[in-house]
Parts: sequence; structure tokens; C-alpha cells
Amino acid sequence: MNSEHVDRRGFLKRAGLVSAAAVGAPLAATAPAEALDLELDLDIDVRRLFGRDRYRWLVGDHHIHTQYSYDAMYTVDGIAVAARRHGADWAVITDHGHAAHEKSSVERTNAAVRAAQREHRDLLLWQGMEWNVPGAEHATLFFQAGADQAAKLREFERAFDWRLTGTEPGTPSNEALAVAAIRWLAAEERARRIHAPVVVINHPLRNGRIAPHEIRALRDAAPGIVIGMEGAPGAQADGFPKPLGSGGGARGGYGNSPGSNSWPGFPDSAYRTHGGFDWSTATVGGLWDSLLAEGKPWWITSNSDSHYNRGDTLVRPGVPDGYYDEHGNYPDPIDTGVPQTLPPYADFAPAEFSRTVVGVTRKSHEGVLEGLRAGRVWVVHGGLAQELEFGAHSGWSSATMGGRLRVRRGDDVTVVLSARLAARPNGGGAIPRLARLDLIAGPVTGPAADPDTQTAPGTRVVKSFEPRWAPGRQVAFRHTFRDVREPFFVRTRGTDGKKHVPGGIEPSADVIGRSNPFEDLWLYGNPVFVDVR
Repeated sequence: MNSEHVDRRGFLKRAGLVSAAAVGAPLAATAPAEALDLELDLDIDVRRLFGRDRYRWLVGDHHIHTQYSYDAMYTVDGIAVAARRHGADWAVITDHGHAAHEKSSVERTNAAVRAAQREHRDLLLWQGMEWNVPGAEHATLFFQAGADQAAKLREFERAFDWRLTGTEPGTPSNEALAVAAIRWLAAEERARRIHAPVVVINHPLRNGRIAPHEIRALRDAAPGIVIGMEGAPGAQADGFPKPLGSGGGARGGYGNSPGSNSWPGFPDSAYRTHGGFDWSTATVGGLWDSLLAEGKPWWITSNSDSHYNRGDTLVRPGVPDGYYDEHGNYPDPIDTGVPQTLPPYADFAPAEFSRTVVGVTRKSHEGVLEGLRAGRVWVVHGGLAQELEFGAHSGWSSATMGGRLRVRRGDDVTVVLSARLAARPNGGGAIPRLARLDLIAGPVTGPAADPDTQTAPGTRVVKSFEPRWAPGRQVAFRHTFRDVREPFFVRTRGTDGKKHVPGGIEPSADVIGRSNPFEDLWLYGNPVFVDVR
């Protein structure tokens, strides 16, 4: 935590402590009202969990394109400048796997990344790639390999990218190649030829092309490498209505229907975002929770997927057909002086709207990779909150996001949320108001008997809190699970409260052409697992 958080007691005296009624039956009994000084008692809980300056929280983006992608235009240096302007501490360049990219772009991108690292020393910058996953769609891949970074990325791309290997269809052999790719990364890490590889499944259900069994197979092939998925896709500006946008785009690019390579088990609702988030994340008791119910790590992130950023005055110069295939890049963009608002200008700049916030013990490439792999991550849209901390404790043991709390059967478990509310206008021109924080919990039942399981019965919102709003206010809340008997997970989400399903509190499906992202903001925190012995 930052030094400005030190005076907990001061902010707790001003904190909103209003709680809404629990939704559904709780997993364990809620603590009765206690005849205690609640502010002082909660202050003790916060200090026990988060300590003083335990983690530094760094804002970043792991899915960004440049002129070395066949469908983008920015220079690496331009991305670095934009990322810092919007408050990013770390960023990953992830140009698309492609024959021209592998042939001509990898080394030149590497040189541009190294130059940007020297120029922007306050930004942690990686060269990664957006991998075309055999039998599926896309994933972010990045790691550390020092002077061999470009060579190792090219080696991987040549052997395992479906654009180069002709392995796009969702066949068992192509899915097996994707698993082999993850095992290759694990072997390279063991041999110390690369360090700390991270794979994140991108826009998982945009086209329905990665089945639940594929997710589980990739995750289990090398635990700790395939760490999770984009809980929310990039391209959040694509759904702006007229006159702010085209009126025909879909938030996140989720305007699709099942295709020939789609897994047939997804409902139609899976092809739309819900409050800007993927259906697998936004559905309580859905696919994400079914993975967490196995008791295995599976984290969510968010990103820009920057290709052409809405409102930018830059445009890509006109070039002849086949230019990218010949050169592996596009010329530098040119400045028109005219803000672009129509597709393909459908993205935001890194950290402008979507943020992945990682808890690190040190600001370094190593620190960010370690924090991502550990799941100390929360994601937020539109600056809905400046800070979020979430954890649980029992006795002298505690765990934060991504951690495991081990307790004895019959112990009590207390969950604590601490957040700092927004204090400045976002890109929509207003200071966003966090209307509600939810605690979501579900039983951990072990490995799924059916690898295509996408539901987690028993997962529900167990408590909701309504912060008393004031710009910049720090708020904290607590919920206690009494007499815990079985293992469970608990996670959190927040909303501006503007859009829900009729009569409920769940996010509603975004409507094509009528989804101003600033009018429906959410945040999500990764889970804490509670193991019972």
C-alpha cells in the first residue's frame, strides 16, 4: 500500500459502513452485530490483512498492437508515450502472429522496444506477441529472455502459431498442438532459456472458439504459465452510439454469432459483453466460477487491445494492397489534427479506460510477472475506483487476492474490502461513483468430472456494500463467515449501479450500437481461496 494509506483510523471514521441485505443464502452464517467500536475493530482487520506498504499496486496493459501488426498503426515509442500519459506503469507489446510478422517484424520490434525502454525508464515494457492458439483464437504471450527475446519469440511463433502452421480449426490434433506449445514454454523455463512465461487467453468468448475443456487443458498443461483470461476484452469504445460513434459497433467487438469453429455449448448470450465484461466472468456461477470451484488458480485481467484509439488525431497512411505482407509493418502514422471517432478507431489507449492493477513487492519486470502469476490483480473500467484491496483472515493467518487461507474446520473467516473512491473525471467527463461492492462466494468442490463444465452451483452474492460517496474517500467493509466447514472461494466486484438485468443486480448484456462504456462501469477482484482441514 502507498504511504498515503497510513492513517487508517482517520479514514475509517469517515468511511461508509452501510451494508445491503445479502442475496441468497450465505455459505456460512453472517456474524451478528457486535457490541464493539466497529471503526476501531475494522481498522485492526485492515492492518492485519494489508499491513503498511505491503504491496505496491502498478497499473498496466498486456494486450497492445503497433505498426508491426497487420491491422494496427502505432509506433512502439508512441505506445509508450500514450501509456505513461494515462498512468500505466507497465505494458506489453503483443503484435499478431503472422507469416510476415515472423519473417520481418520480430527483430525490428525488439529494437524498437529496447529503444523505448531506454527513453521511458519509468515504464516497464515487454516485447510479447498475440499468439494464434491452434484450435482456438488468441492469447497474450510474454516472458523474459534477455538478449534472446526476439529469437525465442520467433521460435515459438514458427512452431505453434496457427497462421504459420495451418492449425486453426478446432480439431483434437490442433488442440493437442496448443497444449504442446505450453509444455514447450515450461521446458524452456526449466532449462533457463526463458524466464517466467505468462499466457493469458484473450477475449475468450468473442467468437466462442475456446471451449471449457481447452481452457482446462491449457491451464493444467503447465500450472503457473497459463494464468487466466481477459475478464474484459479491449476495444471497449466499439459500442458508442451515434453521434459519439458509428452506432453499429459492439462493445469489445462482441457482436458475433456462432461460427464453424465455435464450441456449440455456449448460449447466444456468451457472444455479448455484460457491463463490458466477458460472459464467462460476468455470470455469477458461470464459467469463471466453475474453474475456481476446482480450487485451482485462474485469474482475470483487462486491457486496451489498442489498434486505433478513439479520439486520436493520428491515422495510418494509405499504402498499396499487400504492403504489410511485403514489409511486415506499416509506415509511421501521420497526424491529421482531427480527432477520430468512427471505426476502426474503436479502442482506447493503454490504461485510458481499462486497467489491470498488479500488487508487486518491487517495481521491476520480475515483480510484475510474479504478481500476475500470483493473482494479486484487480481490474477496473473508467476509473471507477482508484484503489482496491481485498483479503481474508482467520486467527493469525491471512491471504490477499490470489492467495490461499488455510483454516481449521469450524473456524471463522473474515473478509475485508478497502477501496479509495474516484476523485477525478474520467474520459466520459464525469467523476465515476462506485455505487456498490459485492462479495461473491462459492464452494470448492474439486476437479470437474466433465471438462466442459461451465456452471458452479452454490456460487452467489453473499453480501453487498454501498459506499457513502465522496470524491477520494477511502472506505472499508467487513464480512465474517462463521463456523466454516467446507472449502470455498470468495471474490469481489463493484459497479456504478447504472445498468443491471431487470429486477436484479447482475450486469446486463451490452446492446450493439448503444453501449457507451462510460455509462456502465464495473470492477472485479481476483479470488481468495479458503482451504479447510
